[in-house]
Amino acid sequence: MTRKRYLVPLAAVLIPLVAAMTFAGGQKESGSQASQGSSTKQIKVGLVVKTLTNPYFVTMINAAKQYAKQKGVTLLTGAGSYDGDNAGQISAMENMASAGVKGILFTPSNSKAIVPTVKKLEKQGVVMIALDTATTPQDATDGFFATDNEQAGELIGEYAKAAMAGKKAVIAMMDGTPGSTVSQKRHDGFLKGFGIKEGDPSIVSEQATNGNQSKALTAMENSLTKDPNINLVYSINEPSGFGAYSAIKKAGRQKDIMIVSIDGSYNGVKAVQSGEFAADSMQFPAKMAEDGIDAIIKYANTGTKPSGYVNTGVALITDNPVPGVQSKDSAWGLQHAWGAASEKK
Repeated sequence: MTRKRYLVPLAAVLIPLVAAMTFAGGQKESGSQASQGSSTKQIKVGLVVKTLTNPYFVTMINAAKQYAKQKGVTLLTGAGSYDGDNAGQISAMENMASAGVKGILFTPSNSKAIVPTVKKLEKQGVVMIALDTATTPQDATDGFFATDNEQAGELIGEYAKAAMAGKKAVIAMMDGTPGSTVSQKRHDGFLKGFGIKEGDPSIVSEQATNGNQSKALTAMENSLTKDPNINLVYSINEPSGFGAYSAIKKAGRQKDIMIVSIDGSYNGVKAVQSGEFAADSMQFPAKMAEDGIDAIIKYANTGTKPSGYVNTGVALITDNPVPGVQSKDSAWGLQHAWGAASEKK
C-alpha cells in the first residue's frame, strides 16, 4: 500500500524578535517584548497544549515560539496540569481571550468538554483552531491542523501484520486518554491496518495509559500478568511505548515482544534504531504550529478565517521494512525527527 508523506521545513524569514508570554494552567507570566517596526502590525496568538510533561507538546510550543518571533507576533502559551485537565485549558484560553488574542491554537484534552468554551470564544471574535486532536464534533472549531491519526495507526497496524509473518498475534493495546479523539482514531486505525475488529480474540488487554510512561509501565505489567503470551504491543504514543518496554525488559521478554508506536521524536527514532520499537509513525508538530500561526495572521490581516481539516503529514520509520508498506529508515528518521536539542541524546 502506498502512503503519502508530507514534510515542510521551518521557515527562515528574518522578522523582529518578540518574546513569548505564558499562561500555564490559567496563570500568566509575562515576558519582555522587543520593539516593533512601524510597518509591523502587532498580533497576539494563543497556544494551549494538553500538558508540558509530554516532550511532543513541549516541541510544539518551542517551534511556535521560534516561528512567532520570525513572524513578528506575540505568542501566549499555556497548558493543562496533566493530560485530561480540561479546566486548566479553559482557564488559559479565557485569560488569552481577555488579553486580546486574535486566535487560539489548542490541543484539546477532552474533545467534547472543551466545545462550549470554544463556541463562546468564537462568538467573541477569537478564531479557534484545534491542533493534533480534533474536537467533538470536529467542525466546532474554525480549523483543524493535524496528523491523519487514523492513517498513523493504520500504518503501524499494517506493518505489524506483515512483520508477524503469519504468526498468531497476542496483542496488548496501550491506549491513550478516554474521550480523546486522537486515542480513538489511532486505536481504530491500528485495528484496521492489522485487519481485525474491536473485540477480536487476539486482543487480550486494553489499557488506558493517558499517554503516560509510568502508567504504561504499570499497564504493561498488568497485561503480562493477565496473559504472559503477549507478543505484540500497540502504543498510542512513545511515552506509553517506553513504559511498556520497561515492563517487558523487566520481565526478560524484550526479544519476543514487538512494540509499534506513534510520534516520531528523536528518542523514538533512536528506539527504532536500537530495536526497542519495531516501527514508529512520525508526526510533524512544528508544521501544525506554523500553519496555525499563519492562519491567525491571515485572519488578523484580511478577516479570512481558516476552514476545515489540514493534513500535516505522517511517515513510517523502521529499520526492518516489509513488502507493501512504504517506510523510511532510522537514518532518515533521525534527520527529520522532532524534539529539542536537549532531548537528542
